[in-house]
Parts: sequence; C-alpha cells; structure tokens
Amino acid sequence: MRIRDERPGDEDTIHELTQTAFAPMPYSVGTEGSIIRALRRSGDLSLSLVAEDDGNIVGHAAFSPVAIDGVHDGWFGLGPISVRADRQRQGIGKALIREGLERLKARGAKGCALVGNLDVYRSSGFENDGRLSCKGVDDRYVQRLGRSDELTI
Repeated sequence: MRIRDERPGDEDTIHELTQTAFAPMPYSVGTEGSIIRALRRSGDLSLSLVAEDDGNIVGHAAFSPVAIDGVHDGWFGLGPISVRADRQRQGIGKALIREGLERLKARGAKGCALVGNLDVYRSSGFENDGRLSCKGVDDRYVQRLGRSDELTI
C-alpha cells in the first residue's frame, strides 16, 4: 500500500468510497462525499490523500482550513476520512492521518481538529479537552491536536 496525493480522475472513486463507507453509520446524513466535492470546488481541499493498493484506492483523507474563533490562522480540519469496508481495521486510516499530519506540520500548521468518535481518533493523538467547539455538534465529539509538536504521531 502507498499513500499519495489525489490526482485528476480520482474524484468519482473518492466520492463513491466515501459514500459507501459512511452509509451504514447512524450519524451520517449522506453528505460526506458531497462535502469533499464542495471543498475541492471552492479550493479549500488543502490536502487530499489516497491510500492505494495494487492500483485501487482503498482509503481517503481530506484536510481543509478551519477557523478558530472566526480566524483562519494555520488550523486544519480532518475529514471526511474513509476506508473501504473490507480494508478497515488494518491501519490504513491511521496511516492516512499520520501522513497528512506530517505534511501539515511541514507547512507550518498550528493544529488540526476533527469531529468524530473519541475511541477511534484517540490512538492518533487527538483529544477532547473542551477548548474547541463546533456549532451544532455535541462538544464531546470535537477533538484536536493543538501544537505543531503534536502533529507527529
């Protein structure tokens, strides 16, 4: 398996992978693939990584700028992140996160935030310490890595 940047022509595969991965999730409203398309269209898809195995895309992670207290100042959001169902729990998502965080660190990012299950993202170093919130989201799901030294996992 290798991790690479998204290339032209990957868009539909990423969309389908994301939609399929989120479909069985009780919290999904079915917009995750559209979110990636909208980020790409607006120029806000800062980093789009795919995990490829034997020429097939088996995972994807999107990173985009986020505002903290209304200011865009070096913080990024992680998500959506998807792994093909038959390849989950094999470390692919964690590898995508690790690679993305390393690239963000190299760009001078100040932090990375996400909305997700604490049990899933804690192993990648994310934490919920009550310092971040997201409008319309239960605060317990808002997580972060907040210093550049934390962007290495």
